[in-house]
Amino acid sequence: MRTRRLILPLIPLSLAGLVLAGCATTIALPTETSDTSGGSQTSQSETTVATTTDTTAEAVLAANENATVVRDDEWSASDASEITLTGDGATTSASGVTTEEGTVTITESGVYRLSGDLTGSVVVAAPDDALVVLILDGVTITNPDGPAIEVVTADDVAVSLAEGSTNTLSDASSYADDADANAALYSAADLTITGTGSLTVAGNGNDGIAGTDDLAVLSGTITVTAVDDGLRGKDSVSIEGGTVSIDAGGDAIKSDNEEEDNRGYILLEDGAVDLTAGDDGLDAYTDIVITGSTLSVAASGDGAHADSVLVVAGGTVIVTESYEALEAPAVTIEGGEIDITASDDGINAASPTSTGGGMADTGETIDVNGGTVVVRAGGDGLDSNGSLTMSGGSLTVFGPQGARGDGALDANGAFAVTGGTLVTVGGAGVAQASGDSSTQPWLSATASGSAGDLIELVDDAGDTVVSLTAEVSFSTIVISSPDLVADAEYTIMVAGESVTTVTEGTATIGQGGPGGQPGGGAGGPGGGGQRP
Repeated sequence: MRTRRLILPLIPLSLAGLVLAGCATTIALPTETSDTSGGSQTSQSETTVATTTDTTAEAVLAANENATVVRDDEWSASDASEITLTGDGATTSASGVTTEEGTVTITESGVYRLSGDLTGSVVVAAPDDALVVLILDGVTITNPDGPAIEVVTADDVAVSLAEGSTNTLSDASSYADDADANAALYSAADLTITGTGSLTVAGNGNDGIAGTDDLAVLSGTITVTAVDDGLRGKDSVSIEGGTVSIDAGGDAIKSDNEEEDNRGYILLEDGAVDLTAGDDGLDAYTDIVITGSTLSVAASGDGAHADSVLVVAGGTVIVTESYEALEAPAVTIEGGEIDITASDDGINAASPTSTGGGMADTGETIDVNGGTVVVRAGGDGLDSNGSLTMSGGSLTVFGPQGARGDGALDANGAFAVTGGTLVTVGGAGVAQASGDSSTQPWLSATASGSAGDLIELVDDAGDTVVSLTAEVSFSTIVISSPDLVADAEYTIMVAGESVTTVTEGTATIGQGGPGGQPGGGAGGPGGGGQRP
C-alpha cells in the first residue's frame, strides 16, 4: 500500500508542514489556495475513507471480542487419565478413549496425560460442550497422512506441556486443496497451549499450529517450523507468556477472520516471540495490539501488518528485516522500545482498499504518543496516506538516502509535532505542506556525514542538547525537542567538527527559495513558511 508521490524540488522547510517527498514522479500536486489568515488550504478530488477514531490499545481491545482461554485453575492434573502411546496404538484404562489403525480417539470431556511415541494421530471428537485437556508428557507423534493432533469437536481444548517434558509433533508432507484440517496441531475448537515443558512442531504440509477459533499461548517453550503459516487462529491469536520461536514459509503468526470485524486480531501481552517469515511476521485481518512481550522479526514481507489498527503500547519490538516494518490504516505508538528496519517504508499507514497513486488525505493515521522508536528505512521512514502526529516519546529516523525521492517523514494530510523528541538523519527531499498544527520548537539543516559519525547539537553556551551516532550517510538533519529554545542559535557538530549553525524555527535546507533567492529560513529571505 505505498503512496506514489511527486518528487518536489528542494525548498525551505517549515515544521509547520514537515513532509518529505514520496516515491514516484507521475502524480500532480493537489491544488493549494490561500486563506485569509495567510496560510494555505489544499483541495482534493479523491474520495476519503474513514478510519477508527480511537486507536489506543485500551479502546481497540475493548472493541474486540474477548478471546476464549482455558486457565490452569479450570482443571487439575491430578484428575488425569493416563494414555501411553505404543507406536501404532495406545494403552489406557480411560473409558472415553479408543484406538484403531494408529488413530487414538478421545470422545469424552476430561484430562488426559499422554506419553510415548505414535505413528498416527490423536483425535479429539468430544461433545460440543466438552472441555478436554491433553497433558503432553514426553510424546512424539508423527502422522504421514494428516495432523499429528486433530480436534474435530469440543468446546475448549487445552494442550499442557508437562514440567521438564520434551514433545514433538510432525504431520503429512502435503494436504488436499480442500482439506479443512491442514496443520500438525489442528483444532476446530478454541485452543490454549500452557505448561512449562517444550513443544516442537513441524508443519510439513501447510501450517504448524492452526485453529478455526481462538488460539492462545500462556506459557511453555514452543518451536514451530511450517511450510506456510506458523501459528494461525481464525478468530484471534493471543500470547500471554512463554517462549515462541517460529520459522514459516508464509506468515509467522496470522489471524484471518474476514466475516466479523471484532475478531481476526493478534494480541501480544508477554513472553518472548522470535519470528522468521517468508511473508509477514504478524498478519491480522483486523487489529494487532502489543502491550508487552519481546518481539523479534525477520520477514520477507511486512514485519507486522494489520488491516485495521496496529498499536504498540509496551514491550520490545525489533524488526531486523522487512519490506515495510509496521503497516496498518491506523498505527499508534503509545510506549515500548521499538527498533525497526525496512527496505521500503518503516511505518506505513495505508488502507487495504487504497488504490494508491495520489496525494489525497484518505483518513489514515500515524500517531506517536510515547515510547522510544528507531526507524531505519530504504523508503520513507514514516509514510501516512493521511495524517502524521507526534505528541510524546522519542522518534529517530535513519534514512533514506534520497535517491528515489523518499524522505524521513511523508504525510498526505496534516503533520503536527506537539511533544516528544524527533530526530531525522538522512538524505535530501524536503517538501512543504500546509494544514498542520505543530507547536514545538524545531530546526533543520544541511549537514553531511557518514555512518558512524557522531552528531551533536550544541547551544550557544557550549552544552550538548542532542547527541547521536549516525547509522547512515546523510545530508539533512531535522530536530524537534522541548529542550530547544525559541529563536536560539545552535551549532551542529559532525565527527567533532562544526559544520553549520542554525536558528530555531528556520531552515537552511534548500537550493533556492521563491523568486530565485538563496534558500532561506521560514520568515527570512526566500523563506517558505511561518513559525510554528
